[in-house]
Amino acid sequence: MDFRFTPTEERFRDEVREFLKRELPPDWGGEDSFAANEADHALGLEFDRKLARKGWLTMAWPKEYGGQSRSHIEQLIFNEERGYFRAPSGGRHGIDLCGPTIMVCGTEEQKREHLPYIARAERIWCQGFTEPGSGSDLASLQTRAEEDGDDFVLNGQKVFTTNGHYSDWCFVLARTDPKAPKHRGISYILMDTKSPGVTIRPLWLMSGGRVNELFMDNVRVPKKNLVGDLNRGWYVAMTTLSFERSGIVHVAEARRTLEEIVQYARETRHNGKPLCEIPLVKSRLAERAVEVEVARMLAYRIAWMQSRGEQPQAEASMGKVFTSELNQRLAATGLQIMGLYGPLQEGSPWAPLEGRLEHIYRAHILLTIVAGTSEIQRMIIATRGLRLPRD
Repeated sequence: MDFRFTPTEERFRDEVREFLKRELPPDWGGEDSFAANEADHALGLEFDRKLARKGWLTMAWPKEYGGQSRSHIEQLIFNEERGYFRAPSGGRHGIDLCGPTIMVCGTEEQKREHLPYIARAERIWCQGFTEPGSGSDLASLQTRAEEDGDDFVLNGQKVFTTNGHYSDWCFVLARTDPKAPKHRGISYILMDTKSPGVTIRPLWLMSGGRVNELFMDNVRVPKKNLVGDLNRGWYVAMTTLSFERSGIVHVAEARRTLEEIVQYARETRHNGKPLCEIPLVKSRLAERAVEVEVARMLAYRIAWMQSRGEQPQAEASMGKVFTSELNQRLAATGLQIMGLYGPLQEGSPWAPLEGRLEHIYRAHILLTIVAGTSEIQRMIIATRGLRLPRD
């Protein structure tokens, strides 16, 4: 196996890096993925539109839907650099999740109705999966979609809806056959969030970011917005989740964070010598460095499978669980190295790395929960990857 990129791919990586260096502020340290204020959201949306004008926002999509028909490997390279530079975004649920799902499972009418808008960053999406009583056990969801003429009528509640307060559309899982077994009788429906009966309320995270509660009270949605077959939405949702769990972005973010911790350990002295010369510090940083490379290879494998037309499932779960837990270990290691100064927040003149690591520590706790908990990922790896029995 040859792990090297081609000369053309390496030139593309250089082009992406130069663009990001040029377009991002010189002191840019990153953004909260759950931006709570209008200024951060506006910055991310404008950056998405800059990428759209270059054709990079959805570069691997077919040209007829607003993409450039670029390879999955080029998309991987772009996402890796985007993650490393912590580039902002106005909301990637449409770009990374719903758009690809529509491309795989949607009708031609749905593709032409939604994909060009996503590719131009003109339509923001949110995800309507998790409910108050249906988190890890997503198939137990209770939101109902009842047929009424040419419409579905939706009633129910979703929680932890990222970007819900900015969104134009939501991809919703709803129960269309309450008598069917819980993994059946679910449908995947595209809902305009400006429809009468939709209410969105804030939920504040310990990181300071915002997600939302989304309420549906007799919301009418045209039946043409059904993705895939009626009562077979669970399988469409698994397509979405395979996209959600397979990204390189968090791996690249971890690599950047590791480099910053290493630089801090080189520049900070304890008892007259750099922290990086302390054996325990050196050992911990070496462990994290090895893990970052493992996570990177897992992400590369997923992109390689996608380039062959395969749909990663257990492999995506492997990448998701390893990378999300790695980011937590990495932040904890950094705070331990920084000692009592580590927990100081942004704004304190004594906060190492401008408080960025403290924020990462709080924010990344969420990564082992969203898109399926670590326990769920391990179950998928065991049953679908290793073919172990469920009992």
